[in-house]
Amino acid sequence: MTLSQEFIEKMKQALIDDQERLERDLNDIGSKNPSEKGKFDVTYPESGGNSDDDNAMEVTEYSDELSLKNRLEKELADTQKALKTIETGTYGTCKYCGKEIHEKRLEARPASSSCIACKKALTQEV
Repeated sequence: MTLSQEFIEKMKQALIDDQERLERDLNDIGSKNPSEKGKFDVTYPESGGNSDDDNAMEVTEYSDELSLKNRLEKELADTQKALKTIETGTYGTCKYCGKEIHEKRLEARPASSSCIACKKALTQEV
């Protein structure tokens, strides 16, 4: 069963919406890194205080935002790769086995690049 053009267009719009949301979320916690495409810099939070508690709070918040930034950057990269596969006509094809990715998986995660069987094998959930 081949993916219909209507389904692909629906997924393309979902991916575009995801891309915009991810970029907005990344801009909320930092700014684009001008020297590295697709990367963002997190702004270090300044509470204005100099106590040990203030410093610890700043470090904790910065660490949390770095983790969030890394996850959002990965999601953004996956989303952009999926949009490129739509352009090249390979959207919905597993990058590992070459079989079609089921529509339900793509609806749940439009940026999926692998079928469920390959994903389970990769994460050793056999």
